[in-house]
Amino acid sequence: MGVSMALLVDDLLAESEVVTAMVADLDDDSIATPTPAVGWDVRDQLTHLAFFDAAARKAAVDPEGFRNEAAALLARGSDFPDHVAAEHSHLAAAEVRSWFGRARLAYADTFRALDPAARLPWYGPDMSAASSVTARLMETWAHGQDIADALGVRREPTDRLRHVAHLGVRTAGFSFTLHGKAMPQAPVHVELVGPGGDTWTWGDAGASDRVRGDALDFCLVVTQRRNVADTGLQVTGSVATEWISIAQAFAGEPGSGRPPGEFPRTERRTG
Repeated sequence: MGVSMALLVDDLLAESEVVTAMVADLDDDSIATPTPAVGWDVRDQLTHLAFFDAAARKAAVDPEGFRNEAAALLARGSDFPDHVAAEHSHLAAAEVRSWFGRARLAYADTFRALDPAARLPWYGPDMSAASSVTARLMETWAHGQDIADALGVRREPTDRLRHVAHLGVRTAGFSFTLHGKAMPQAPVHVELVGPGGDTWTWGDAGASDRVRGDALDFCLVVTQRRNVADTGLQVTGSVATEWISIAQAFAGEPGSGRPPGEFPRTERRTG
């Protein structure tokens, strides 16, 4: 079965609704609540999503214009997301919510009509339209986690985590490359328990290197929202251990991750 852009976009919008609900009642003071991402408050998390939604849509409707704007942004240095956040730090809570809502709906309307395989420019290598939507969903979930942690909200895990987990597995080689290392040849088998109790697997079932555990824990680790030591993931083998220590599902420079002990350790299902 081919990729359904409609279903992907529907999942993205469902994840967007979770974020929207968390920030619906924030005023100009509470939207400035610091998040676990050092130097970023709730406003910064939302403007980041809105800005790059608009950029991703431009990549689809005006590729050359996007390339020009991307080149100018990249020329500011690898910390360009921090520049984006700083330039929108004056926005009031209502303005931020409105921008995020408009940018997300415009992105969704554009991408729903695209061929999943269409190639689009981005800040690194080009990507398919389907991969763009998956990446936007992952970013929404990850930045949503920062917002949830800042506000003391517990989000109910859903099967949309499978998109995040899949991207986490697919970016294993990218994670090694970011650290100047070649991806080891030894295969890694990943076995996760989804929120509904289903088992999700990737890789060679006979591999000796393995990552096993709860899908939520895995997604928190590959998006660098939790240190693996603060999860119940079972990691076996030197290759799997090294990968999980540097796993990064998002683009950009190597992330610093989160220190162990920042959050209480979880013990979740392993199947």
